[in-house]
Amino acid sequence: MAIKWIKVENVKGLRYYEHTTRIYKKRKDRNFSLTYKLNGQTKTEALGWESDGWTVEKASAVMNELRQNQKTGQGPRTLAEKRELAQKQKKEEETQTKEEESKIITFSEVFEKYSIQAKQDKDAKTHENEVCIFKNWIAPDIEDKTMDEIVPDTLEQIKKKMSDAGRAVKTINHVLATIRQVFNYAINRDLYFGNNPVNKIKKPSSDNRRMRFLSKKESEILLEHLKESSHQLHDMALLSLHCGLRAGEIFNLTWNDVDFEHEILSIKDTKSGRNRSAIMTLDIKKMLAERKQNTDSGELVFSSNNGQKITEVSDTFTRIIDKLGFNNKVSDPRQKVVFHTLRHTYASWLAMSGVDLYTVQKLMGHSTISTTERYSHLAPDHLKKAVEKLESNYAYTKSK
Repeated sequence: MAIKWIKVENVKGLRYYEHTTRIYKKRKDRNFSLTYKLNGQTKTEALGWESDGWTVEKASAVMNELRQNQKTGQGPRTLAEKRELAQKQKKEEETQTKEEESKIITFSEVFEKYSIQAKQDKDAKTHENEVCIFKNWIAPDIEDKTMDEIVPDTLEQIKKKMSDAGRAVKTINHVLATIRQVFNYAINRDLYFGNNPVNKIKKPSSDNRRMRFLSKKESEILLEHLKESSHQLHDMALLSLHCGLRAGEIFNLTWNDVDFEHEILSIKDTKSGRNRSAIMTLDIKKMLAERKQNTDSGELVFSSNNGQKITEVSDTFTRIIDKLGFNNKVSDPRQKVVFHTLRHTYASWLAMSGVDLYTVQKLMGHSTISTTERYSHLAPDHLKKAVEKLESNYAYTKSK
């Protein structure tokens, strides 16, 4: 049914039509519209319903304003321009309000919001570490400071305080990384409108790469003791020693990843983000075949007592390392024996056996050869023999 427009008396260009059923103020609700000429063209723009606040007086005022602006060339000339301008002003006011609020919001208030999101997005251990870092190293210095009050010098003081306390470079960088993420969170959610001060801080650096690897004798003793305490832990350690798998890669390993025919393990979802293959040794093939035969038909090669995926290495490993005295009088973390030392040992043995670094890189799944090159520094006896060989050749040439 065609709309029946009704002109408003004494207001040129203003008209309305009535709603078929809706009643407002004891009469049918009215929808107002403007019609006028602009640059020689007739334009029609809808205003809105009387029930939404439009009246003849209000509509007439808008019409007069637009016509005046059309004459003077200043201000919005159409209803669309007027609405766009109002929306822009509203947005500017909201931004200004947020900026004012950002000047009084404290770091701890932002961290609380960030922590709620991080708990959903990150694994439990990572989130717990961040909360611990906040309580121990961040809160004491900047908990009650507003985001604007935290400047690079503030963070340099935290850095120095941690360094003076003998904290490891890795821990200091974790603190800075947490602060950076909180600021990024605040910026992305319009809680803070400045720059991230962490970007102007130079991260402390040191060579924290592990130097310790096991000798053949040490590995035999360790595996023997592990087998006495936990057959599964023994098998996991053997897999890391013989194939260079990380703990997480072992936890994720499924029977579908085990190819007995070709003696290959498919390693997926690795730290580098690239899948790779690991070659089974005879000991690994035998161990896996026994596990396949003696364990239930679950998907995971290694699982917890309730059949779930393992999330961390058993404390039994640490207790046995302590019992064997491998870490006695060792204060440097790079020299301590941990489960990851087994993967490190695998790469070291490869290098000491004369395997070229490119092959070691592929077997280890390193994304760059620079990571693999560190193993040239981890076999002092092997390097010493190389120098001795050079020296003997030099001496022979010199004697001639």
